[in-house]
Amino acid sequence: MTLPKFILGDNTAFPNAIFVIHTEFPRFIINLENDTVEWFEDFDAEDQKELEMETEHAIKLATDFYDAEIAKYDE
Repeated sequence: MTLPKFILGDNTAFPNAIFVIHTEFPRFIINLENDTVEWFEDFDAEDQKELEMETEHAIKLATDFYDAEIAKYDE
């Protein structure tokens, strides 16, 4: 099965949260309510440095995806 790079998610237990799931490496879920990121990968110390550099970019991509999806609802 081919998955989209980003998926929107919500959960009634977190009524104010807006989740974006990134399905490609490095896989993560971000809560756009507070920019909390949960990684689905295990990283070693060397990967951690690269991950820190990529985190800002990954969050930007997730936020851009969300904005584009919401704009489609407004059309």
